Amino acid sequence: MNRFPNIRALIALAAVALSLYVALTVPVHLGLDLRGGTQIVLETRPTSAADADGEATDRTVEVLRGRIDALGVAEPTIARSGSDRIVVELPGLQDPRKAADVLGRTAQLTFHQVVGVAAGADDMREPLPKRPREQVLADETGQLLRLQAASLTGKDVEKAAARFDQQGGAGWHVTVDFRGSGERGWARLTGEAACHAAGDPARRVAIVLDDKIISSPQVDPSVACRSGIGGGSTQITGSFGGSEAKELALLIKGGALPVPVETIEQRTVGPTLGAEAITASAWAAVVGTALTSLFIIAVYRIMGVLAAIALACYGLLSYAALAALGATLTLPGLAGFVLAIGMAVDANVLVFERAREEYASRHRPTPRSSLAAGFRRAFSAIADSNITTLIAAGLLFFLASGPVRGFGVTLGIGVLASMVSALVITRALADYAVARPCLRRRPHLTGIAHTGTVRDRLTRTNPNLMRHPRRWLAASAAVLVLAASGIAVRGLDFGVEFTGGRLIEYATATPVDPDRARGALADAGFPRAVVQTSGENRLTVRTHHLSNTQAATVTDTITGLTRQGDKVRDEAIGPSLGKELRQGALIALLIALGAQLIYLAARFRWLLGTSAVAALSHDVVILIGVFAWLGKPVDGVFLAALLTVIGYSVNDSVVVFDRIRELGRGDHKEPFARIANQALLQTLPRTVNTGMGAAFILTALAVLGGETLTDFALALLIGLVVGTYSSMFTATPLAIELDKQRT
Repeated sequence: MNRFPNIRALIALAAVALSLYVALTVPVHLGLDLRGGTQIVLETRPTSAADADGEATDRTVEVLRGRIDALGVAEPTIARSGSDRIVVELPGLQDPRKAADVLGRTAQLTFHQVVGVAAGADDMREPLPKRPREQVLADETGQLLRLQAASLTGKDVEKAAARFDQQGGAGWHVTVDFRGSGERGWARLTGEAACHAAGDPARRVAIVLDDKIISSPQVDPSVACRSGIGGGSTQITGSFGGSEAKELALLIKGGALPVPVETIEQRTVGPTLGAEAITASAWAAVVGTALTSLFIIAVYRIMGVLAAIALACYGLLSYAALAALGATLTLPGLAGFVLAIGMAVDANVLVFERAREEYASRHRPTPRSSLAAGFRRAFSAIADSNITTLIAAGLLFFLASGPVRGFGVTLGIGVLASMVSALVITRALADYAVARPCLRRRPHLTGIAHTGTVRDRLTRTNPNLMRHPRRWLAASAAVLVLAASGIAVRGLDFGVEFTGGRLIEYATATPVDPDRARGALADAGFPRAVVQTSGENRLTVRTHHLSNTQAATVTDTITGLTRQGDKVRDEAIGPSLGKELRQGALIALLIALGAQLIYLAARFRWLLGTSAVAALSHDVVILIGVFAWLGKPVDGVFLAALLTVIGYSVNDSVVVFDRIRELGRGDHKEPFARIANQALLQTLPRTVNTGMGAAFILTALAVLGGETLTDFALALLIGLVVGTYSSMFTATPLAIELDKQRT
């Protein structure tokens, strides 16, 4: 009997109240793939050993923060990632070209006295041994100038502003004001130049930005030799437009980056695509959860109603935890919640099925005593399945990066919330319900006072499903070979996350023939572009790495094929980052599987642990093979779905093996194959009911989730079928065969 109903009820009430308060007061942070905007990942490139540390990256972050603030983007975020990477998020910014150019420029501003004109291009290759302090650069017209070492740098600049000369008609220019010793340095530099005759190149002062002369004006004839220009102010003139002048002023005012940076990743998602994903996900979640709740209520009656209420509380707990921790919810991260919803349903189903067994096996059963025994006996299976999933989630968070790491965060939060929902909230509600006199008089309304249709049929027929375990293994091997042949024959279509390159998705006003688009892109200089269509008016172009200018050419080409072509997604991944993401995800996956094997072996012995991990590998190969045959992309969303399938499969196997362990304790003389068959029959009602509940959610996601979630939902549906099959007819027969070999 439950001795702590009041304490559990108070804990449940406090958890729900606190979650409701957090949900209403703290907004959850949506990733840019859900709210729209641009994300840029920069990597520092130190030029000396002294700059190769986290301090240089921190200084770079501060300079970039000043530049971002000047861009006028609402609610930007900039954060250091590791020792040498900086992640910049710019919500609402749909044209990343300007941001990437501004953020990536080192802005090393220097002021030089011009020595004279270089003889030719050979001077640029000459190391200049006689003039070690000189350098040769081309001016605005392309003429090569010999420059002395820098007299002033950007550190001497007080402020800079873009101005338009309305009276003189000279157009845009940038006014630069110097500070402190910079004022004296500027007077000295211009005074030295003024000593040369008008027209002499040595009368010019070169202003250099990132090793490029942006302006090289002559000192005005009114300036006397050695006197220089006073006031500590100058103007940078040139053929500037308004945006160019403002950008230059921004770079000068923001200061130079301590170390050069390189853009290794760039993602842009249109607000329409993000809004569509949120709306589609919300509808899929509401409809899927409603159908699942109706199914649970139909099967378990009053207990099903309480489980549906607990499921709603699970959603509230998960959302509040995300908001309180400041975690970012991304599209792949929704996979973690899908798995956690399934596990929350599964925990309730496990308890109710055990309660039904207890009610049927007792002499004078009551719903209250049966329910208490059901919670007690189901606890080990619930704990083991959740712990194995938490191990995977934790390792993915610490070892992986990008969307895989986000999946680990949301999965971990969801699993913890599902345990609280099932073991605290559901139990508090159920304890209160079964104690009511009306239910004591009508136990059939509780939903646990009968064994259920599936269990009744299995009890009557008592089939020996494990009579020929090798036949099941042969069938699994045949499906495995068929799927693996798809990988060998068709190959894997890796997304840009893992190969590097650029992917741009367009929403077109009219359907565009992909062959026509390929021809137009080939004529524009992109013969290797891969063009795919999704839906009626969606077109995706994937190429090797492109500059922002080349990407604009691709957009112009696609727009020319239709009345209107709106860019809804733009992803650019550097080849080194793609390789890193691919290796990091693989390493994290292998370590997660290894950690699960160790835990399962410790809890169930090596024989069962090995069988469970072998079944997981079986599921992974089949799902990847099916996607290879279908020609679907293997990208970050697919990887999140694959990890979801792994979590579901190991959860299913743990339930069966937990019952094998329990039955094995009672009769040590019983053959292992008979115990395994009995365990399979006893857990089959739970497997059917959990699978049906998950199928409702995934079907709603596939039908209502929109184009962005179609492949994700398809992978999960395939994984649901394969994972359910493998836990019963791959892992269990394999355990039987391994036991035969051992004995």
